Amino acid sequence: MRLKVYIILILSGVPMGMFAQICDGNLGENIFTEGDFGSGFSNVLLPDPQIAPGYAYQPSPPPNDGFYTITNNTTSWGSFAAAAWANITDNSSDPNGYMMVVNASYDPGLFYTQEVEGLCENSLYVFSVDIFNLINQGGNAIKPNVSFLLDGNVIYTTGDVPENEQWNTYGFTFSTEPGQTSITLSLQNNAPGGGGNDLALDNITFRPCGPDALILPTEIANICEDGSPIDLEATILGDQYETPYVQWQQSFDEGMTWTDILGATDALFTHTDLSGGFYYYRYLLANEPGNLLNAKCRVNSNVKIVHVVPKFYTIVDTLCTGLSFSLGTNFYSEQGVYVDSLITYLGCDSIVTLDLTIVPEANIDAVFSLENPSCSYLFDGSISVDTIINGYKPLSIFVNNELQSFPASLFNLGEEEQTYQVIDHFGCSFESILSLELPPPFTIELGDNLQIELGESLQLEPIFSEFPETFIWSPADLVDCDPDCETLEFVPTNSALFLLNAISETGCVASDSIFVEVKKVRNVYIPNAFSPNSDGINDYFTIFGSIPNIQQIEQFQVFNRWGGLVFEQKSFFPNELSMGWNGKVGGEKMPTGVYTYKVKIRFLDGEAIWYAGDVVLIGDVK
Repeated sequence: MRLKVYIILILSGVPMGMFAQICDGNLGENIFTEGDFGSGFSNVLLPDPQIAPGYAYQPSPPPNDGFYTITNNTTSWGSFAAAAWANITDNSSDPNGYMMVVNASYDPGLFYTQEVEGLCENSLYVFSVDIFNLINQGGNAIKPNVSFLLDGNVIYTTGDVPENEQWNTYGFTFSTEPGQTSITLSLQNNAPGGGGNDLALDNITFRPCGPDALILPTEIANICEDGSPIDLEATILGDQYETPYVQWQQSFDEGMTWTDILGATDALFTHTDLSGGFYYYRYLLANEPGNLLNAKCRVNSNVKIVHVVPKFYTIVDTLCTGLSFSLGTNFYSEQGVYVDSLITYLGCDSIVTLDLTIVPEANIDAVFSLENPSCSYLFDGSISVDTIINGYKPLSIFVNNELQSFPASLFNLGEEEQTYQVIDHFGCSFESILSLELPPPFTIELGDNLQIELGESLQLEPIFSEFPETFIWSPADLVDCDPDCETLEFVPTNSALFLLNAISETGCVASDSIFVEVKKVRNVYIPNAFSPNSDGINDYFTIFGSIPNIQQIEQFQVFNRWGGLVFEQKSFFPNELSMGWNGKVGGEKMPTGVYTYKVKIRFLDGEAIWYAGDVVLIGDVK
């Protein structure tokens, strides 16, 4: 049925186009169900999730330029990350929540893309992401700059993300076109790589956006068990939906899942159940009935809790010696039956009967097994409870205040402390604080970026904290080396970023990169005069230069003043006197004077360059 709702506050509609804003009303479910990158005990997510076009996945952090890593914290990433980057976790309350860490490449490009189908036409959506500039405050580095794209078109740009050591939320709202039910959303890096432009991403969200959908007041509605039913009313602020429709829902697991209430499609819903307990309600809101059935086209109201306070309470409990039971203003620590009449803070009459039993202390103890992490950056250590001695069963084991099942084994651990507590059925307890030890970090260092001249030999000699078992150099097409060569020595022809991944005997991975800039220096010397008098000095006019900077003299020609060809030589190496001109043509001596030349030289990087000029023939030709 069509819902009739009074609009309390009229807000301006959101037209088509670009808006650098987040949704002002209520949101639907996140269509990007994996937009928070999930959660896990391992510091780095494996395998490669393949979500960043043009970027490579690096499982051994920190990532190099042009690489990204999915991680739950950056704290254990060694001296480089600690000195240059802020130590952070993801932007959620989950201590093991993952985030995406990107070390931007030297060229701008996409680092996230996702296609969404099953949308509703003419509907408002919000696209947002949390971004953290990893450079510490005062770093004066290149700042990340991110564009949001719809179907390949840039719609919104963040501008420079500040070095404020906090998560910053960016996003915008937009409306789908008539007939449009799918769209491709992307994130693009705009700033160049190099010094800075290092960022973390989290909570990539794409949600339906609607008007404010409220159940007022937002506080818990408390009623007494002997009270009256209570009305809940759908309050919609705004005119975004011309003919809004609702579906009331109830949750029986404190808001984890929701069930439609049959026939509850009016603005007013009455809660009539006066049995003691907590009742959870909300409603779905859409601009037409069909959209209520599509989670990508509807929004959710706030959750309203109705608390029915019971009149009679009976409490039967057993406690360990030394503990006490609090009832009203009284504390009971001895065995017995107690009855109290109380007025709750909500004003409801309550009669409480307490049947209390006290048992002796249980003297609980526990035996643990500890396995230290195999690598300094890995979280693959473990702690297990092997045996629990004494205690009144059933026993409860808490690790860091969270309930665990026996044997309460924790895996994927680093060196952080773990607090174990065993509490038996009656409250007798045992506590122990345990921690693991990290092995020394396995590291490699390639040194600072280098600048060499074309033709100059390059030797890269990494420094290791321990000798590796495996060496992997890349890019493979530029490195002529078997997989296990320790030192890399070659003559590069172009500037490139070289990466070394090494694996220790224990399987730990370390990596480092170095950018080698090759300056295109052309080491060519062409004399401007020669004296072919057979005195052994400057008897030939030829081309000089360094090898391998110069690969070959492809063509060498000398002309007289009238343009006539007097000498030609092809395909020879520089510095070869016998391949030059001796001042004769056909065995005849040429007169003193000025001659012109042209020479084509092929260099190490494959480029061929023509040189031209004048040379003076001096003295008598012998």
